[in-house]
Amino acid sequence: LTDVRTAAAGAVAAQHLARPDAKKVCIIGAGVQARLQLKALTLVRSITTATIWARNTDKAAATAAAVRNELGIDVSACADLESAVRDADIIVTTTPSDRPLVMGDWLQPGQHITAMGSDQDHKVELDPSCLAKAKPYVPDSQAQCAIKGELRSAIAAGVISANLSFSELGDIAAGHVTGRQSDADITIADLTGTGVQD
Repeated sequence: LTDVRTAAAGAVAAQHLARPDAKKVCIIGAGVQARLQLKALTLVRSITTATIWARNTDKAAATAAAVRNELGIDVSACADLESAVRDADIIVTTTPSDRPLVMGDWLQPGQHITAMGSDQDHKVELDPSCLAKAKPYVPDSQAQCAIKGELRSAIAAGVISANLSFSELGDIAAGHVTGRQSDADITIADLTGTGVQD
């Protein structure tokens, strides 16, 4: 249930924050969430192509083949993470990494990032400079993200003030707050996982 909930939360984030015309996805990681996140994205956007990057290139290739057969879209493994990120409309990070994988200067106008792998206080997938570029940055739970999400790393690096307040994903999904303001915005959803979603 938690696996499905996590993927569904990623789809909700993309539904409200990704550009309506988003078609190209970069999935970082090659585990269960890589497959489920991509599958969930196809429910909210007309995804045509996806690339999967993982430290284990064989696993990335196997996951790409499995998802390609299941979804019937163009899915391939890639070795060059920077190029894959730069070329994507939507980037989803699904790893247990303890060091940044996505750099701020790789990001392009109009992209959406769902970061869902950082769910403990030693994990990090986005360089803190990514959050400085976000408009908007959207946590699922700000209090939780400040402890164990990407927000924690950005605060520690001095990129984001600990005193700032952000609209949470639930506020945006409920229509209380607008998510993406323009097609050029870089949006980031920081998903640490909340029990209420189960």
